[in-house]
Amino acid sequence: MNDAKVAHRIREKVTEFSGKVSAGLPKTAGRLVREVVYGMQSRGSVRLSEIARSLEEPTRMKKVIERLGRQLNRAELREKVRANLLGLAAKRIDPESLLIVDPTDISKPYASKMQYLARVRDGSDGGIRDGYWCCQVVATRRASREVLPLYQELYSQKAPDFDSENEEILKAIEKVSSETGGEGTWVVDRGGDRKEIIAPLLRWKCRFLIRLRGDRHLVVRRGAKRVEEIAARCRLPYRETVIKESQDDEQVYHLDFGACLVRFPGFDRPLFLVVVRGFGEKPLLLLTTMPIKKSRKSLWRVVESYLARWRVEETIRFIKQSYQLEDIRLLTYQRLQNMASLVMTTAYFACVYLEKSIKLKILVQHIHRAAKRIYGIPEFRYYALADGIKQILYSRTGALSKPLLHLKDEKARLLPLTL
Repeated sequence: MNDAKVAHRIREKVTEFSGKVSAGLPKTAGRLVREVVYGMQSRGSVRLSEIARSLEEPTRMKKVIERLGRQLNRAELREKVRANLLGLAAKRIDPESLLIVDPTDISKPYASKMQYLARVRDGSDGGIRDGYWCCQVVATRRASREVLPLYQELYSQKAPDFDSENEEILKAIEKVSSETGGEGTWVVDRGGDRKEIIAPLLRWKCRFLIRLRGDRHLVVRRGAKRVEEIAARCRLPYRETVIKESQDDEQVYHLDFGACLVRFPGFDRPLFLVVVRGFGEKPLLLLTTMPIKKSRKSLWRVVESYLARWRVEETIRFIKQSYQLEDIRLLTYQRLQNMASLVMTTAYFACVYLEKSIKLKILVQHIHRAAKRIYGIPEFRYYALADGIKQILYSRTGALSKPLLHLKDEKARLLPLTL
């Protein structure tokens, strides 16, 4: 299969996928979803000018950009696309899935006219700058490197409908849970240990794994105590060694861990406080509803579930960098929110949809070969996948709106590919 046919297959899959995630929207809005997904894959950018160029329409560029901008202003767009996307993803979520919530930022230090710009902490260097917050949800599994982009909501504390960060996190959990049947375990890092978040999760009977600060309080036996005091008395009978890999090096950690039974103030549901020493001066403290037996395997399963966050951190960078999310230049809040949601939809297409069937595995192989990386395909292959799609589509002409032709049957040429 040459690059021209690969490009054609990608356009077919974009059209098929976009039709599913835009179901229930007017035809013009469905066209927008298709063109934005294709444009971001082809140009690796959220800028409307780049998306418009990828479409290769005979219409003047200014008119194409204006049309895209009008459709992006639809109030119902992101909610409908998000519900359809979660509907597609729901069959991949089960009790073993880990649903990882991560608030991140979009830094816009040089913007001045974008609506409801607020002050955010830049995750790259800790500086305070103008920008927006995003609440993301990505699914994975304890022992897997596969990721499933599910949800992204851009928000600003200056917007009239903003309540609090807590409400944004709870809204994400509620929307994802309602579409996925409440399956999976929610994993939340520091900041998720507030009463305003844990109490609703307990009332909703959600399964969760949340990192705690040492100054929080839990009930042990008959009284409430600071978590750090409970952790100091917790036995740590087990030991494991883990290696954290990064782009530059790797770090080795020797971990001692254990658990004790606790309750959250005001609730009778039994919980476990998992204590892990070895990552730094202070222990890692995890509050979970996950059942724990008196065995190394049972307890290590909980620790591994939290460590899955390390892989998700790279996914978040992939989504922001591969589609240049921080280069977003829309001026109105509605358009910004819709585009942020479409970025997650595009990431789902690259990460999940292209690998949906045996036929597409050969397509993914061609995409990997096309990735222009002098050091080869990295372990985190989604970067290479996004680069490969961009390279193939960018170098091959053919408007997305042209009628799709049927390819010859190539079943005999399809080989299994382990990804």
